Amino acid sequence: MRSRTEVALAGLIVLTLTGGCADPATQRVSLMNDPSAPPSSSLAPAMPPVATDAPAAGPTPVPARPSPSATGPVTPTGVPVASLAEPMATGAPLKATGPPRFFVTVGAAGGSSGPSPSGEPAQVPPVVNDAATGAFVAAVPRPKAGPSGWELVAAAPDNRTFALAGGTVGKPFRFFLIRLDEDGRPGEPRLVPEVEPELDRVVALALSHDGTRLAYACDLAGGGTKVAVLDVATGRRHEWTTYGKLVGLAWAPDGRHVATAGLGWGIGLLDLAAGGSDLRKASRLLRSSMEVPLPQSIAFTPDGGALLYTAGYNVDRLSLDGGEPRLAARLTVPQGAPPRLRLSIDGSGRHLIYTHDWRAYRVALADGSASSMPIDTGSTQPREGRSAVAAW
Repeated sequence: MRSRTEVALAGLIVLTLTGGCADPATQRVSLMNDPSAPPSSSLAPAMPPVATDAPAAGPTPVPARPSPSATGPVTPTGVPVASLAEPMATGAPLKATGPPRFFVTVGAAGGSSGPSPSGEPAQVPPVVNDAATGAFVAAVPRPKAGPSGWELVAAAPDNRTFALAGGTVGKPFRFFLIRLDEDGRPGEPRLVPEVEPELDRVVALALSHDGTRLAYACDLAGGGTKVAVLDVATGRRHEWTTYGKLVGLAWAPDGRHVATAGLGWGIGLLDLAAGGSDLRKASRLLRSSMEVPLPQSIAFTPDGGALLYTAGYNVDRLSLDGGEPRLAARLTVPQGAPPRLRLSIDGSGRHLIYTHDWRAYRVALADGSASSMPIDTGSTQPREGRSAVAAW
């Protein structure tokens, strides 16, 4: 039986999906940079070395977790992993050197075009695309012991360093780093070691600005959610858990905080120096789930002073100093597009990209000009059951 929390969240999603959509013919966004605008009404350094002598470990037994209760939200139980003593990422940032030239695309399960003839999602390898045209640049080489399906991608500010995550049914999630050369050609994916294998489903991924840490969020099998910070060199990690469902993460430029967005949670700011394992105790809640009921994606501005997050078809800007959020951009999407847009902000903070139905939508945040382009995967391989997720 579903919990009251699950039923309430499902109701909110249904109500949102029944709303109107913007005109697909106009590839423009409305931009609200004027401070007097009304509050939103919408709900190239080298890659860090990867250690090869990380302690070996077999699969970690999954601790028993409670079943969802009809009396209220579930508080996750078990012992969160805490092998990483310093989760902060305070190295020199991988800085942007200009507008983005490339984006990396993965085909995540859950596409709008229906299942493949076999009933399973088609396997779409990650590819590098031209940021201006969407043209195919190169395929990411398939690593040894790679996952059967790639689900997530995240980028460092330099537009050359990327993280990929994927899974195989019955096996732990795996994380890889890739580095692009100046022509956009990727090197061999480098496996991120894991002292404790990740057995939960990863639903959000973020790469720190210095490239030394991954932050990711998982749905827990018995209910609730967790955030983990993983050291890409040692494979050690630190976890925080709570109830709700997180769907978006973003690293602060200083590497000391991670922004969180989720259903039944809202918008929060995790202090990585706080320690402990209770996400609520270690976080400052900036907007409640009542104020932002359906967030999907989140990013920091380059100066770290504000957050940009998607709420339906809007991108709202929220200052960390307080105050009400203001509309930063209103996205134009095709007829029928669900309000589940994952945005990626480039390292300069001037450009935004999101995807729908294997098209990429590029927005210049300075003036709201927008363009869309087909995402060329370099092959005629079927993509049924997969949807594009891109990052730059």
